[in-house]
Amino acid sequence: MTTEIRVPVLGESITEATIGKWFKAVGDAIAEGEPLVELETDKVTLEVPAPAGGALVEIAAAEGDTIDVGGLLGTINEGAAGAAAKPAPTPVVAPAPVAAPAAPVALTAAATAMPLSPAVEKLIKENNLDASKITGTGKDGRLVKGDVLAFISSGGATTAAAPATPAGPRPKSEREERVRMTRLRKRIAERLKEAQNTAAMLTTFNEVDMTAVMAARATYRDAFEKKHGVRLGFMSFFVKACVLALQELPAVNAEIEGDDIVYKDYYDIGVAVGTANGLVVPVLRDADELGFADVEKNIGELGRKARDGKLTLEEMSGGTFTITNGGVYGSLMSTPILNPPQSGILGMHKIQPRPMAVGNNIELRPMMYLAMSYDHRIVDGREAVTFLVRVKECLEDPQRIMLDL
Repeated sequence: MTTEIRVPVLGESITEATIGKWFKAVGDAIAEGEPLVELETDKVTLEVPAPAGGALVEIAAAEGDTIDVGGLLGTINEGAAGAAAKPAPTPVVAPAPVAAPAAPVALTAAATAMPLSPAVEKLIKENNLDASKITGTGKDGRLVKGDVLAFISSGGATTAAAPATPAGPRPKSEREERVRMTRLRKRIAERLKEAQNTAAMLTTFNEVDMTAVMAARATYRDAFEKKHGVRLGFMSFFVKACVLALQELPAVNAEIEGDDIVYKDYYDIGVAVGTANGLVVPVLRDADELGFADVEKNIGELGRKARDGKLTLEEMSGGTFTITNGGVYGSLMSTPILNPPQSGILGMHKIQPRPMAVGNNIELRPMMYLAMSYDHRIVDGREAVTFLVRVKECLEDPQRIMLDL
């Protein structure tokens, strides 16, 4: 009995996906629920599990292909052993000394008849190679990607020395690498450009003295972690400060929809997270109803899922305001770009000791620049500046957050 592997429903706004990576080759044994293939969409990267156990007998879409939701990815022969789907290699009698070290298995006619993995097949086609001339080091002499790359780097000859390269500098084209943009990276680029083209974007700046927040963290760090099982970070202070400011200035929590302005009486705060595949913004739901410990726990979990590529579409959609922290990378000041259709985004930056006037004295204080980008079509300058001042006041006097002032 065969079972088809198809692209699952990925969300109401997503109609197709790109094959990122196959974890199995044709003929491999598969357990039910085991990850088979990685799909890339314009929002998330996700793994498709095996719908049944057996052997993978067909790969219908190669790495790099774009396929519609519901499209066929491959076929599983249920209950079949992995070896049953592989062609049986012709026995080769080649006695060798017992003490001789193991060497790569040269491909025989039967070995070259083995199905190639999508990545290997793609490399061979792109470089117009003859697979029978490449020595395979995989199981039963199967070609692996490293064999093909080694063959290419050797100049296409596995036994003879590569011809001498002509003297002089190599062309720049040989020192460049061209890599296709992932769907996620393309979508990030589109949304950032959309924000610049659509919104009347403006940025206002302020600075905050982080002395009080740092003192609170130092005083309650151990007790907080012992009680709640999570560290007390800076982000919970910023989230709670932003919620208070948003409640006072609802335009910053609104968005434009056609000819209407939609004011939202809920506070879903997006927290930007940098990953290997690009910037993603998981959403902290109903942040106004969360305590400090809940904020830290949820942010920690969302951050781990973002870095592991496990975020769902629901966890990345519907935010009303975004916070991004360039300070973790050492940024001292920047102008964050709006996350459409939101009308505001707060940029945190590096904490830098600076001499500040405190009363009649000059003191060294831990200072942070804050940047607030906003859509001037909805938010006036007065509202944007007031918002940033409220955030500053809450951070310089954290008791305001507790007392809702």
